[in-house]
Amino acid sequence: MSGWSTGRGAPAGPGEALAGALTAEYAAIWAYGPIGVRLPRDERAAAAEAEAAHRGRRDALVMQISTGGGTVPPDRAGYALPFPVTDRASALRLAIVVEERTAAFWRAALPVSTGAERERALAALVEYAVRATRWRRSAGTTPLTVPFPGRPA
Repeated sequence: MSGWSTGRGAPAGPGEALAGALTAEYAAIWAYGPIGVRLPRDERAAAAEAEAAHRGRRDALVMQISTGGGTVPPDRAGYALPFPVTDRASALRLAIVVEERTAAFWRAALPVSTGAERERALAALVEYAVRATRWRRSAGTTPLTVPFPGRPA
């Protein structure tokens, strides 16, 4: 999914890692639109909660980067989905991808961050790994968990 390309290698430093995480948060927020409309009411509520969590992290990152003197990467008008979202099954599959790929950016921030910044990165990684597990359970996907969340398979 455009906006989540992790093929550039490890970030050079905390600023680059946070900018990458912010770009992933933008893409996650955008993706939850097509996800939510294909889910039944109870799962749609979970999707709305997930989108709100990503919005909260986005807002915190924008503040952190801008007050730290960094350059906030711009959001895009839209993002290319990795596959069409046409029904509940594809919406759940995309929700899993969203959480796994966003977790990967936060995982990349861990080795280049310290203190409170590192704690925030770890909290995001854990939250997204747990949410991906919940989406896998809803989708009936096995295994429910992955050995190293945020690490490419």
